[in-house]
Amino acid sequence: MIPIQGEDMTTSTTRPSDTRLTAVPPSRPPAHDLVVLSHLSWTWVWQRPQHLVSRFAAARATARGATYFVEEPAAADVHRPQIQSAYCGGGVTRIWLAVPDAEPDGRALGFDAPQAQDYAGMLVDFFVSRNLEVRAPDVLVYTPMAYDIAAALEPGCLAYDVMDDLSSFAKAPEGLRLRQRRLLAEADVVFTGGRSLHRLVLAQRGRDCHLYPSGVETAHYASSVALRQPHDRSVAGYVGVLDERIDLDLVAGLAAALPSWTVRMVGPVAKIEPDSLPQAPNIEYPGQVDYGDLPAVMAGFDVALMPFALNKATQSISPTKTLEYLAAGLPVVSTRVPDVVIDYGNVVRLADDGAGFAAACRDAISGAAAGGDRWLRAVGNRQEWDVIAAEMAHLLERARAVGVETLTGRAQA
Repeated sequence: MIPIQGEDMTTSTTRPSDTRLTAVPPSRPPAHDLVVLSHLSWTWVWQRPQHLVSRFAAARATARGATYFVEEPAAADVHRPQIQSAYCGGGVTRIWLAVPDAEPDGRALGFDAPQAQDYAGMLVDFFVSRNLEVRAPDVLVYTPMAYDIAAALEPGCLAYDVMDDLSSFAKAPEGLRLRQRRLLAEADVVFTGGRSLHRLVLAQRGRDCHLYPSGVETAHYASSVALRQPHDRSVAGYVGVLDERIDLDLVAGLAAALPSWTVRMVGPVAKIEPDSLPQAPNIEYPGQVDYGDLPAVMAGFDVALMPFALNKATQSISPTKTLEYLAAGLPVVSTRVPDVVIDYGNVVRLADDGAGFAAACRDAISGAAAGGDRWLRAVGNRQEWDVIAAEMAHLLERARAVGVETLTGRAQA
């Protein structure tokens, strides 16, 4: 728990709001509000934070608890920094700091942007001015760069969900490693999104943290099998963000080795120049699609790709799309990302370059089954997002209770 001193972030843009909130018995105490601090926008790619927070929010809303998803500041056509918000349904309210910019295109600027130095105080004032009474909320952090905001909120429970080793990414913000150490030391509960990442975080934290690899909505992707239709050309497809983690040379080599196939790279481009993407007559870039459309998109694939570069940015990743591809009934070809090898090496075909991927793709459609469906049945519901979110929510509640007991004990001593 952060000590109080004086007064002191497969792939989609949106998920359909289908949550039904039920009445709360008068005798049931209200849930604590949840404030999420994320480097990923709620309306961008639908991934781990959205899967988890949408479920946390729905549960808290039934107990009269609010959920606020606080994003990085964004460039806007404003004269001075101002807090803006939008209700997204399902109990989630987006909040961001709009800052003046000569090119107001809405791009995120980072919690450490000079224009955002008063973000923490403005957020607290925003809650007060709207009579939102956000007192000692549960605060869930996705980026260490939001540490100062977390501290200003004086959380009743501070949680850190480590979904990526952000310090290993290109152009990582200055001060990220220091904030990461402080956050890991002071958080009441820490979650990690993959085995390699868990080992790394456990070594840094030196005590308990909870491993929850990303999950899947099996029923959502199962419709992909029924939607599959014959098509003229075989398709090797990828769904996800196109960034520094993708081996672009491998993609180019794959397209060259399979000229009669289509290589379809579905998703937004981030942190790399679009001009750097390989171009060929048989490579397609359809762009970003909504989460609800992913089963139909995957129905157009014959083989699913995970062409990750093996670099610092991928050494600790545990790709969510592995399970999504398998749930869609697709054979999967991947580079040797450590967590993929450990967790899925017996059901995912592994290759190292474009030629290897091409051979694996040919093998995948020849009828040689890798057993992905059997693997999913063996796993059961343990990696369903509903189960993961429920377990993490329980740990959040337990961490808060332990923190309250500790503070009460100190006050009585």
